[in-house]
Amino acid sequence: MKILLIEDHKKTANWVKKGLEEAGYTIDITGDGRDGLYLALENNYKLIILDIMLPGMDGWNVLKILRTSKSVPVICLTARDAVDDRVKGLELGANDYLVKPFSFSELLARVKNQLRVQQNISTVIEIADLKINLSRHEVERNGIQFPMTRQEYSLLLFFALHINEILPRALIASEVWGINFDSDTNIVDVAIRRLRKKIDDGYEIKLIETVRGMGYRLNGVNNENKIIKI
Repeated sequence: MKILLIEDHKKTANWVKKGLEEAGYTIDITGDGRDGLYLALENNYKLIILDIMLPGMDGWNVLKILRTSKSVPVICLTARDAVDDRVKGLELGANDYLVKPFSFSELLARVKNQLRVQQNISTVIEIADLKINLSRHEVERNGIQFPMTRQEYSLLLFFALHINEILPRALIASEVWGINFDSDTNIVDVAIRRLRKKIDDGYEIKLIETVRGMGYRLNGVNNENKIIKI
C-alpha cells in the first residue's frame, strides 16, 4: 500500500511517515504543493494525505486539480477547524478531514477506513434504472447521463451505501458535509431538492423518499437494487 504525504512541517511529516511505515505502508513525502500534485498525478497511490497550508500551491488547489483526473482517496490535514473549511474540502472532493493537532492512532484509523472502503466498494452500483459508476464518478438513469456536482455525488453515494435506510438530517449533514446539523439551516433539504431534480424528476418511480419527522430514504424498489462488479 503506497501512500503520498504532502506536508511541509518536517516534524509532523517525519512523525507520520515513521508511524505509517511501522504499520506496513510505503510512504512518499513532499513538502511542496506543486511537487505533491505532480507526484499524485504521475503515480498510482492508494491514498493521499494532504496538508492545506503548503508552499508552492495550497492544498485546495492541489485537490481541485487532482480531482479532474484522479479519484484516489484524500485525507485533508489542517490547523483550522472552521466549518467553512471542512465544507470546502468535502465539496472539492476530500474523503476525510483531520484537524491538527491529531493523534496518530486517529490518523491510522482513518487511513485504514479509507483503504477498506476502496477495497470493498464495487465499480458500479445499480438501483432500479439508476447507475452510479464509482471509478468515473458518473451517474445515469434509464441510460441518460447527467452531470453531478461533488456535493450531489457525495450525497447520492451516501444514500446508495445506506439503501432502504432512513437517514436523519443530522446524520446526512455530519457524514456528507462534516458539520453539526443546525435545525435552523436548510442545507440538507436544499441539496436533496437539487438531487431530486436530477434523478427523480420526469420518472414515474421516485427513488428518494421523505419520511416525515425522521429524514430521507433512498428506496431500493422492492429490494431489487444490486451491486455489479465490472
